[in-house]
Amino acid sequence: MASTSGGGERPGQWVRPGEPGWPSEPQWAALGKAVGGRLLRVESPFTDQAAEAGNPFFQDLRNPFFIGGSPALTQTLGWTGAWTSRPSAYAVLAASSADVVAAVNFAREHRVRLVVKGGGHSYLGGSNAADSLLIWTRGMRDVQLHDRFVPQGAAGQAEPQTAVSVGAGALWVDVYRAVTTLGGRYVQGGGCTTVGVAGLVQGGGFGSFSKGFGTAGANLLEAEVVTADGTIRVASAASDPDLFWALKGGGGGTFGVVTRLTLRTHELPSFLGGLFASVTATSPAAYLALVEWVISFCRESLMSPHWGEQLRFGPGHQLSVSMVFQGLDQAAAERTWSPLADWIAARPADYTLSGPVVLAVPGRDFWNPAVLGSVPGLIVANDLPGAPAGQFHWANDGEQVGQVLHAFESAWLSRRLLDPGRSRDLATALVQASAARTVSLHCNKGLAGAPADALARTADTPMNPAVLDAFALAIVSASEPPAYPGIPGHEPDLAQGQRDAEAVAAAIAPLTALAGPPAAYVSEASYFQADWPESFWGDHYPRLAAVKDRYDPGGLFRVHHGVGS
Repeated sequence: MASTSGGGERPGQWVRPGEPGWPSEPQWAALGKAVGGRLLRVESPFTDQAAEAGNPFFQDLRNPFFIGGSPALTQTLGWTGAWTSRPSAYAVLAASSADVVAAVNFAREHRVRLVVKGGGHSYLGGSNAADSLLIWTRGMRDVQLHDRFVPQGAAGQAEPQTAVSVGAGALWVDVYRAVTTLGGRYVQGGGCTTVGVAGLVQGGGFGSFSKGFGTAGANLLEAEVVTADGTIRVASAASDPDLFWALKGGGGGTFGVVTRLTLRTHELPSFLGGLFASVTATSPAAYLALVEWVISFCRESLMSPHWGEQLRFGPGHQLSVSMVFQGLDQAAAERTWSPLADWIAARPADYTLSGPVVLAVPGRDFWNPAVLGSVPGLIVANDLPGAPAGQFHWANDGEQVGQVLHAFESAWLSRRLLDPGRSRDLATALVQASAARTVSLHCNKGLAGAPADALARTADTPMNPAVLDAFALAIVSASEPPAYPGIPGHEPDLAQGQRDAEAVAAAIAPLTALAGPPAAYVSEASYFQADWPESFWGDHYPRLAAVKDRYDPGGLFRVHHGVGS
């Protein structure tokens, strides 16, 4: 495991402890006073004692709320051959935008590296760096609903609309509880409940139902942000519009420190639900036929606002279906997928089918743990002492918690690949890819088939325009459970990491060969992504670079593969 911390190489202007210019103890004390005593020296929890028998530390690293409650930890602990999570030297536990201003000014004036963390889910390591000052926004968690919101500067120009204002440190589970469970509205957020709101929005932000409502960034109405000069700005389409546009998918930790976001809310669908099934083919020929059928089914039935989440094609000739739906009741969802059971039933010698299992609940209950907890194995509650009411994470997201990534690749797949003239090529590529590694098609992360308003809102963001034409985002990845260099019995498996990286590269290759120009999702992409400006933002990159030059000309905010890095 390389010893570099997340976020790329150190520009020459940053100072480290012991170097000339590193702030003195009185200067750090002055910062602490300026932020109301909310400055702390951060210590690494990775010690020899952490690995001792009976110490629950490495087991605790499977709990996202335990990780999220520490300024020294990140949800991903590293990436083989790329970065290792390193705690900052100091952290400001920001409680207000004034705290953020003080930290930004201190870092700029003393040439101290600055990093920002809300949820801490960055796969590329953007929310951690050794010898840095961390702005930790977790204390800024207020959620406020609005019946008639008008962005700053837009009075008389924009119609009032329902919205929600959220502090930068809130998690999506908290927002869903306030907006949906208690408020009866819908807000487009992330599928993983423990992801931070601000980071998801700045990365563009897909959720399970993005096919119906667009990305989270596309639903941003206003953002309060502290820029590199220490100014608190309220950005909207009417105020600092270029900065506002950049914050809707230009990448987190790049243009400033977001302290509050206001997002559009929508009428809540009557029903939300999930559908699960698996199919195993008995031969390569039968598997190819199955994949071709699924592609046809995607074209005819899944290119709509109702469906999202994953189709997984794996070794052993297996198809796994893990989908969600909105705006359909249980009977309608079952009818949509009944052709799968019929097709399999007509070929009993070729396939084994499990499911489909369908569960629909009233929209208000989709994130209600009192309801979800009745389904065995569906959610895991936050059982830490003093936990906020209603916090949980989906059980199937547990494998991501504390992970060390070995490899991660993504590519948007155009809807044109579903056309009858090209579908055989796509099926062949999926069969070839899945022989090396499981390939997941995230149907909610491609917006082909979305309503016109969702497409228009997403088109007005910096994301690679390929997302608008894509029917899905293909993802191939590999990881291991929590591990850390230098801790006996808990060190990353470098040899397995190399093997996994080779398998992932082999799996994604036939799909990228079909996909055309490089197009990947900035929040879910390779640390080693080639042509990353084009891949993440396409022809939007020059405009993003101009925004960066205007609001952060000195490069105070730098992350790996971030605009201007």
